[in-house]
Amino acid sequence: MKIAVIIPARYDSTRFPGKPLRLFNGKPMIQQVYERVSLSKVVTDVTVATDDQRIFNVVRGFGGNAVMTGKENRSGTDRVAEAAETMGLDLDDIVINIQGDQPKVHPRHLQDVVNPFKTEPGTKMSTLAFKIVKAGEITDPKDCKVTFDRRGYALYFSRSPIPCARDADTIFDTYKHLGIYAYTKRFLKIFRNLPEGRLEAIEKLEQLRAIEYGYQIKVVITEHDSPEVDLPDDISRIEKQD
Repeated sequence: MKIAVIIPARYDSTRFPGKPLRLFNGKPMIQQVYERVSLSKVVTDVTVATDDQRIFNVVRGFGGNAVMTGKENRSGTDRVAEAAETMGLDLDDIVINIQGDQPKVHPRHLQDVVNPFKTEPGTKMSTLAFKIVKAGEITDPKDCKVTFDRRGYALYFSRSPIPCARDADTIFDTYKHLGIYAYTKRFLKIFRNLPEGRLEAIEKLEQLRAIEYGYQIKVVITEHDSPEVDLPDDISRIEKQD
């Protein structure tokens, strides 16, 4: 069974055009992500999926693997699914989807996100959560929050604080969702063909599509954060983080 990392990367971001090629600690951001995930011992393949020739050329230039995908994909997950088909992965292979704007992704993240496939037979999809330590992230809509049941399956993802305590003196942990997913290729194919969900359209969070159609997402709590670069100013801020 292969465990393939596919990194979706597009050039035409509305808020930050050309983001994958911007320098982060002296290297294109997409190269930082590629090299960090390549350190994981659980991964058999690493590939960038892009619809832009410039990104494709840069990845090939530093010796990485890349595949071209269509511009019509609705989301990064759809781009990953197309790349998985192009790569000829088997239905039972595991696909890990890591965004190209997480230049501090930790190799441990990959082990964490694939563990449910080894320990819980029947797992179709998993993702990561990190206990929020910076209070501002609880209310910041760019930081997605997740809540889950006693068995670790996602109940909901939201840009709003969840859960939201009625009483001000209630003490509890809030978890940030990290944009790292793993799926069997079999389920990724199913997911790609599902119509957009109502909640997905409202929150603009594609993982809600799976929940809306009755599929479970296993949430693994990880010890390592993976901040995302959304705007140009985020680069210098995240570069300074440990």
